[in-house]
This record gives sequence, C-alpha cells and structure tokens, in this order.
Amino acid sequence: MIAKTRQIANIRRLTNSLPTVRYVNPEYVYIAITNARCGQGECYVKVGDKVKMGQVIGLRKGPFFEQPFHSTVSGEVVGFVKKFHRSGKLTEFVQIKNDMQDTEDESIKERTDEEIAKLTREDFVEITKNCSLVGLGGSSFPTYIKFQTTDPIDTICINGVECEPYLSADHRMIMEHPRRVIQGSLYALQAFKAKRVVICIKKKYQDLYDTLTAELTQFPGAPVEIHRVGNYYPQGWEIEMIKTGLGIKVPAGVLPAKLGVMVFNVSTVAGLWRAIKRNQPVMKRNFTLTGDGIKTPTNFRLRIGTSLTEVIAQCGGYINEDKNKVLILGGPMMGANLVRDDAVITKTCTSCIILDEKPEVEEPCVRCGSCVYSCPAGLQPVQIMQAVKNNDKDSIKNKLNIKSCILCGMCSYTCTSKIHLTEYCRKAKKLAM
Repeated sequence: MIAKTRQIANIRRLTNSLPTVRYVNPEYVYIAITNARCGQGECYVKVGDKVKMGQVIGLRKGPFFEQPFHSTVSGEVVGFVKKFHRSGKLTEFVQIKNDMQDTEDESIKERTDEEIAKLTREDFVEITKNCSLVGLGGSSFPTYIKFQTTDPIDTICINGVECEPYLSADHRMIMEHPRRVIQGSLYALQAFKAKRVVICIKKKYQDLYDTLTAELTQFPGAPVEIHRVGNYYPQGWEIEMIKTGLGIKVPAGVLPAKLGVMVFNVSTVAGLWRAIKRNQPVMKRNFTLTGDGIKTPTNFRLRIGTSLTEVIAQCGGYINEDKNKVLILGGPMMGANLVRDDAVITKTCTSCIILDEKPEVEEPCVRCGSCVYSCPAGLQPVQIMQAVKNNDKDSIKNKLNIKSCILCGMCSYTCTSKIHLTEYCRKAKKLAM
C-alpha cells in the first residue's frame, strides 16, 4: 500500500508539471442526447444535416430544468451511435464528422466590456442557460439555476482544490489560463453583487499561488483573495472547503447560498468567462489521462465529444497489454468504472485513470471502525450496508442520514476487509428516493 501510494503521488506530481497538449481536431465528435441529470432528450438534427460550431442541435430534459446541447464542431451529422457516458452508462450520441473549419454559429458573438457591465442577473441566467453551462468539476449542475437564487450572496468561492489523486486538469487551467479564471470569477461577482471572490487552492501548490498572485496585478483593486487550504482528501468537498477556506460551517442539509456563499469550480468560471464574453458554449476542456496502465500520462486540451479511444492512442496506448485494465472516468475516489474504452469525453469529464488490474478479495467486516473514523459526513457505513442487505428502507430514510453521504469513497478506501462500502451507500441513496 505504501509503495502504491508513492506511485500515485509521483504520477500526480508528473502530470501537474506537464504542459497541456492540444488535441482539438478529431475526425468525429459524439454529443450525448441524454445524461445523468437529464434522462430524456430531443434531437433537432438528422443524418445528412450540416451543423455549425455552437449550434443548438437538441434539448435535454431533467426533472426540474431543461438544457440545450450544442455541436462542438462544424461539419455533417453522419449517424447516431451508442457509447459510454461519464456516468458509466451506455448512452445514445449524435455522431458528427468534423470539417475542420470551425465555422461558428451566428449566436456566437463578442460582447464589449461596456455591454458586459450593463448585464443584469436575469441576463446572466439567460446567457448561461442558452450556453448550457454546468459545473465542470464533475457535478454537471446547471449554472443558470445558481444564478436564480434569491439569497443575498456575500462571497463567491472558487474551488481550485482538485483534491482527488491523479487529477491535474484544474491545476493546468489555473497555470495556463489564470486570466479566464479571475475574469470569470469577477463576472460572477457582478451578477450576484457580492463583496469578494475567494479562490481556494491547496497549500502545497506554490506554483498556483504565484501564478494567481502575478495575474491579479492586472486587476488593480479587484476584491479577489487567494486562500490556501489543507492538503488532504476530501478538501475539495464544498462543505469542507468553505469551512477551512472561509471559516464558515455549513450545517447538513443547508445550501451554502443560505449563508451568503456561492461556489464555482475553476473550470466552470473559465467557461463563464467564455459564455459572457463570446456567448459561446463550452467547446473544449482540460482533461488528464494518466495511471500505470498507459505509456505516457498526459494533460490534454480536448474538443468536447472526442472519443476516449483516440486520446489513449495519443498517449502511446496501453502498457502491459497482456494485463487486464481498470478504467475510471473521473477521479479514483468518485469516478465511474468503464467496462471498455469506448467512451466519450463530455464537458464534465475531468480525467480518465487507467490502471493494471490487481484483484482483491473481500473479507468479512471485523468492526474496526475505520470507515466511521474516515467518513467526512459522520455516517455509519456498515450500518448502511446492513440496511441495504436487509432492504430496510425505513432505517435508510429516517435513521442513517444517507442524504448526507457525498459518495467520496473514503469508507471503501480505508476498509481493512476491502468491502465496497461506497457501492452500498450508492444503493442506499437509490432506496431512499
């Protein structure tokens, strides 16, 4: 375990320091018709249609919201195919052949600083809704809904912690595009009429602190602060980040907005900058492909809709091809396992981790308490497991506080018996619905 932990740390340091490689012109892109938050979708295009970059090609429908989806290239619709989504589910995608021209839809247009200064909160809602901006740290929560809050917001808190092992996409976003992060944060400040922006990063990343501090000299008088928080997991959980970064304790079940705090991921505010400045949806994103199962761990700038298979090839392919691989889309603690690499990079994909499979045998629980001590939400994972096995919906709903579980994976990670407790927590959440 110690050797493995060191290996993870070395890979993380490696990808943090690697510059981003641009791979933004794949021959085909694949755009999902539905996603984890929107179980229904309507497609506006058919095979043979010509589309432009940024053109609305369909509408996804969620339980309380709708979101348009866009073509990320200009080209021709050539088919509808099934591929794996970041949720781990097989999903229908629109396949578009890239004409390599990047002909923009007429809706994409530059706004002047004077025009932006006049935008109201309602304008921000409309722009982010039309651009389908969502939480790009992986939450995929629609940004326009955040702008609809009626709670007075004092602080815009930017999550640059990226606390899961292996991940470095947000790290490279800050290092390479600090102006977008800061300007996007100030747009959020404007929308909410907040008093300050606080960007949270880990203490150990001096390079991020230096980069942001240097860039802030270009924004004299801007109410932007950089707070350095703990170097541990799950420091990126917004409740923990708000506690350590702002000194505010958010009670269970209470939204941070009720306490005057609105949280955005760094990649999300970079996307907000593009939506406000150019009226453009997210067309590309930073993405980390890493792990001991591929030849060259790499940070990428990818076109949304790129096939994961192509990205793996760009890294030189698999190492030790005779060994079975574990593919995790997202972070190793909270990501989704894939059964094969026929997946697509959507706008909320932060990374893919490819590891050589090392089978582990699950053993009976020894009541050591490791899962309880490690749970950041103060839950009882073994009791949750037993309730799931007994189909005890009453205990799950009313006694075990399963709604507070963030599926961080700590209970599984620390379990001395190698029990997949997080999976039981995931099942308990479904039973509690």
